[in-house]
Amino acid sequence: MCQLKLQNLTHVVSEFHLLGFSEDPEMQPLLLGLFLSMYLVTVLGNLLIILAVTSDSHLHTPMYFFLCNLSLADVGFTSTTVPKMIVGILTHSTVISYAGCLTQMSFFIIFGIMDDFLLTVMAYDRYVAICHPLHYQVIMNPHCCGLLILVCFVVSLLNFLLHNVIVLPVACFKGVEVSNFFCDPSQLLNIICSDTVTHDMVMYSVCILYGLVPMSGILFSYYKIFSSILRAPSPGGRYKAFSTCGSHLTVVCLFYGTALGVYLSSSFSLSPRRCAVASVVYTVVTPMLNPFIYSLRNRDMKKAMRRLLTKEV
Repeated sequence: MCQLKLQNLTHVVSEFHLLGFSEDPEMQPLLLGLFLSMYLVTVLGNLLIILAVTSDSHLHTPMYFFLCNLSLADVGFTSTTVPKMIVGILTHSTVISYAGCLTQMSFFIIFGIMDDFLLTVMAYDRYVAICHPLHYQVIMNPHCCGLLILVCFVVSLLNFLLHNVIVLPVACFKGVEVSNFFCDPSQLLNIICSDTVTHDMVMYSVCILYGLVPMSGILFSYYKIFSSILRAPSPGGRYKAFSTCGSHLTVVCLFYGTALGVYLSSSFSLSPRRCAVASVVYTVVTPMLNPFIYSLRNRDMKKAMRRLLTKEV
């Protein structure tokens, strides 16, 4: 009898319905304009950073190399979710195919974890630059920088494989409604027909391995950085060191705060709209703000962008 009830509650699916924002027809033009403008600003801003770094030899340093890779990951991260949402608004459809959902989830994980670990690598880069300035060029050599990027990519692939190993063998789901504007891995894990204990173990393991571990690396790096800065005799030197870290800290707080909040809250009852709004911050707003955060307070970046734009004109 219990098995019959379970079968009635679960079924094989060929598509999912993405919930998240209001389906009110009057809100659709506003949402379309908002997300289209944010997407264009994100792509153009990050591509401008990539062009500025690659075209200016003065910026061929480890810090800007990592920033260039972060911008590339941000473009991929946003392009995984927002275009599908824009198409959905234009076609008045919330449907995404099973294959399309898994593909979106896979690229979302790869680019998201790349962002995650690149922020950690950038914190380590600042730690070496401030705490070991005389050995900076030796430690952060091209081979080491390339290896760190490779590690970020491999770690993101491992997380992608972990989620796919869990989701792909699943033949049935509790429902077809995903409480977000994209195929959020945490939401998909919520609706698969599996033991909730296993689901929660996976969720918290992912949070520890891909959230707390990188955050611990960032916190340790900044603990060492602040200790070194406070020992500096010159107020000007302290200000310069703090200013180089301020942009990175802002992005870290935005990204990790909202990403971990969404992932952990998926284990509790959260309305689709609240979950979607929180997800927008780390999937759209943070990648959009990165070019402004990293360039407006950086003289070298502003000069490079000025030269690039002058050359274009």
